[in-house]
Amino acid sequence: MDPRPPLRLELLEAGPQLRSWDDALGAAVFAGERPGTEAPLECPPHLPLARVAMACLGGGTVIERWRAAGRVRSGSHGMVRYTHSEEFLFGRLHASEDGAADGRTGLERATERAYREMHAALDSAGFPHLLRVWNYFADITHETHGTERYRQFNSARQEALVSCGRSVRGNVPAASALGCAHGPLTLYFLAGRAAPQLIENPRQVSAYHYPAQYGPRSPSFSRAALVRHSGVTLLISGTSSILGHRTMHEGDPAAQTRETLANIEALLEEANRFEAGAFALDSLTYKVYVRDPNDLPAIRAEIDSAAGAGADRVYLKADICRRDLSVEIEAVGERP
Repeated sequence: MDPRPPLRLELLEAGPQLRSWDDALGAAVFAGERPGTEAPLECPPHLPLARVAMACLGGGTVIERWRAAGRVRSGSHGMVRYTHSEEFLFGRLHASEDGAADGRTGLERATERAYREMHAALDSAGFPHLLRVWNYFADITHETHGTERYRQFNSARQEALVSCGRSVRGNVPAASALGCAHGPLTLYFLAGRAAPQLIENPRQVSAYHYPAQYGPRSPSFSRAALVRHSGVTLLISGTSSILGHRTMHEGDPAAQTRETLANIEALLEEANRFEAGAFALDSLTYKVYVRDPNDLPAIRAEIDSAAGAGADRVYLKADICRRDLSVEIEAVGERP
């Protein structure tokens, strides 16, 4: 019997220590904002590798590597490259914005194409349950064709989900959407054979129920997904200083970080209703997205105070999906 958990996350710095890729499902590479600044990375050619132009505020190149127990197989379907174990699949795709056409922006066309391809790949591979999606694209809060690009993305994502026969509210995966420095629309995702327990935050309006002031189509994601296997994994979506549906503490990164952590604690309370005592702030692995690097000391101090200085985390320079947000935090909890 394989003693390793069926799904596990590592946050690592690129370097010679990254030699063992035998049980890797896939990885995301976060490197400098300028092309060609990432560290060399030796990994198997079949491995789905998402490259994101997002600077690590600690310097260097950061690898987010997902691993699985048991035999790992690779495959592809259209734009999607993936690797899967018996229980889980990791996939990635890059979709270029080829320009506006048919009344749709380049980002809308790329998003709809990417989501159609992703779901077609999952259907083909036999992994019906999308657990977690990461979305990265440039200029997320800029306006083109009279509409903010994040709203364009949300509209196209929802249209693609409908056309694929998928839910747009309720039964939707955990997710994040952040602005990177450049490059194509980049998606990577986790899927499973079994359905997750989806979790909402009682302190917040569900994102898929946001009022029309945030765009004609609401974001289609759940606040967290609880994934059961021989243990349990908690996948927490990108979380910010939002109470109800409104941004709180604009211009105060420390207060926004505290509010964000309060939202994560609320999600942990909900998750612990299903898995008693499984998760706490100091046991999570964090990715922290920071809009202005000058705010990093204040943000780090709040996280150290709440979660302890030893919690595994990485800080990345990113554009948040609302201009009045200084920080966004996503997290993963694992219990064997």
